[in-house]
Parts: sequence; C-alpha cells; structure tokens
Amino acid sequence: MRFNPKARLDTGRVRDSGRGGGGGGSMGLPIPGGKMAGGGAGAVIMLLLFLVLAMCGGIDLGGGGGTGSGGAFDTSRMAESDTNRYENCQTGADAQSDPDCARVAVENSLYDYWSGALGGDFRPATMQTFTGSVSTACGAATSQVGPFYCPADQVIYLDTSFFAQVLEGQLGGPGGDFVEPYVIGHEYGHHIQNLLGTMGRVRTQQGPRSDAVRLELQADCYAGLWTRSATTTQDADGNVLISELTEQDIRQAIAAAAAVGDDRIQQKTQGQVTEETWTHGSAESRVRWFRTGYESGSLKACDTWAVDTP
Repeated sequence: MRFNPKARLDTGRVRDSGRGGGGGGSMGLPIPGGKMAGGGAGAVIMLLLFLVLAMCGGIDLGGGGGTGSGGAFDTSRMAESDTNRYENCQTGADAQSDPDCARVAVENSLYDYWSGALGGDFRPATMQTFTGSVSTACGAATSQVGPFYCPADQVIYLDTSFFAQVLEGQLGGPGGDFVEPYVIGHEYGHHIQNLLGTMGRVRTQQGPRSDAVRLELQADCYAGLWTRSATTTQDADGNVLISELTEQDIRQAIAAAAAVGDDRIQQKTQGQVTEETWTHGSAESRVRWFRTGYESGSLKACDTWAVDTP
C-alpha cells in the first residue's frame, strides 16, 4: 500500500484520547456469543460490539422501524482532551512513513469514497483512538471489545494495540499494512448502515442466518467496495490519496476477514464450533462478502438480506 506524497491530509475528523481510566493491560481473547477470556463482561465482538449497538439504539431489538441516523454527527466529543497524536500528519509522505498518519489517510479516503457514493445522504463519521478504556455515547468501553462503531455519536473507536495483541498474537491473523485499513473500512461500513437505516432491520441476534450476521457481512462487503476504489479517492485539492494497492494488500484483507470469522474464533477459544451463537459469520462468508464488494463495485450487490444463506 502506497500513499501519494503530494496528497494533503485532513486531521479534523480523527483524534486520540490517550489512556482512559482503568481497563488497561493485556486484552482478553474474544469469544463470539460468549464471555471475554479473563472474566470480562459478556461480549459479542470483533469489529463491531453488537451489545453496544443494541444499548445505543443502533439496532432495534423490538418490532419497530429503523433507527438509522442521517443527521449531522455530534462533534462535542471531538472538543474533549486530545493528545495531539495526529497533529504532524500533513501529507501522503507522512502517511507513508508513520502508521498514525496512514490511519488519517485511510479515514480521508473512506470519507471521499462514501461522500461520492451516497451523495446528499452522506454524513461523515469521526474516528477516535484510545488506550485502555474510553467513554462513548454508548457507554464506557475497554480495549477488550476491539474496534467498534457507536451509532449514538457516530464515532469509530479503536485501540491500535488490538492488531498486534489480539488479531495477530491471539487469533493468529495476518500482519501487514492493509490489515488495519480493512478493519477501519469495515467499521465505516457500519456507519453507512447507520446512515441508511439498515441497523433497524436487525431482529435476530444469533445464528448463521441471523440479521446480526447479515449486518456484519454487509459491512465486510462495504469494506470491499471501498477497497476496489481506494486508489481513485482524492484529497480536497483533487490529489489521489492512495497511489497503489497490491495483490498482497488484498490478500492481507482477506486473511484478516477469515481470522475473525465466528468459526475460527470459537475453534481458538473453546475448541468447538457452535453455529447457533454466531454473530458475525463464518470465515468463508466474511471472505466471500468482502470479495463481493471488491469484485462488483455495486452497493446493491452488498444486500445480504437478499439471499437465504448469507
């Protein structure tokens, strides 16, 4: 993955809150539909904290209509204490040499892609990195929940140590420059679902055909959509942001999608696979839907509710 050194970065939607109170230390290994290893609270994790969505109203657990939010995003949290972690991220050259600035460039690329894809329906998400724990409009969260999107404040929350400690260290997932962009692309996909009201379609929460799994697989498909067009996205001056994505980058995204399949995680954590508790989909289905977005380039092709078995 290579960034255009002439591109200008916009840090206005990315911040870092540093270390929160408590919740520090090593991350527990997530168990889909079960408990966090190490005695954490009940969690359904990996790339989206489903219980956080339910708590915030991002998923309608009853029989009512959708709860997607198309209004302007809440910027109040952006005014809170910021460590200025990203203040030196100015250009694509910075993104090429600094992982923090690469994160900014990826956010800028997602912003440009989805603003073009949705037009007047688009409102940007913001992204906040943290260490240990963080306060959100969906409640307090620790590093153990992994990267997640909160629909109540339309913020993607990310403890960057997740990739080395959990994805690679505990789940045996891949390393590489494009693993984190895939995850951020998936989380931004949840923001798009929030804008379009898709979260309101969720009625069933577990099982390979559940609405929760369909929601997750669609976010993987949306990540694939962005990946397909990433090298065409531009900064505010019309400069291309990402100058090159290689086949190796795509393989990293596919390997990461497979690593966070419910079946892979369950096999790692409990030694057996229980499909009825799935919340995110199998490794095979996560890869397949990422490929669907990447190969089709069509928002309509990402309708995971249109098939019997997603």
